[in-house]
Amino acid sequence: MSSNLLVLAAAAPAAGPPGWVQILPLVAMGVIFWFLVFRPQMKRQKEHQAKIAGLQKGDRVVTAGGLIGKIVKLDDHYVDLELGPNVRVKAVRSTIGDVIPPNNAPAND
Repeated sequence: MSSNLLVLAAAAPAAGPPGWVQILPLVAMGVIFWFLVFRPQMKRQKEHQAKIAGLQKGDRVVTAGGLIGKIVKLDDHYVDLELGPNVRVKAVRSTIGDVIPPNNAPAND
C-alpha cells in the first residue's frame, strides 16, 4: 500500500507558478513598448501641432516634401508659400514640417 502512495506522489505534477505570473512578461513588454515607442511619438506629434498652430505670415518654413518657402498667406487648412520671385504655391497646412529660425545662415558661409 505504501508503494502505491509513492507511485501516486511521484506521478502527480509539481505545483507550478500561479497563472498571473505567466502574464507578467507580456505586461512588462507592453510597458516598455509604451515608454520607448508610443510616448515619444505622441510628444513629437504635440510639438508639431503646436508649431502648426503658431505659424505666422512671414515665417520661413520647410514642407514635408522638402520645399523651403516664406509664408505669404494663412488659412485654416492651407498656406500660400513664396518659393522664389513670382513663384507661389499653396500647401496643406499640416504638411509643414518645420519652421526655420530667423537669421539662420548656412554653415558653409
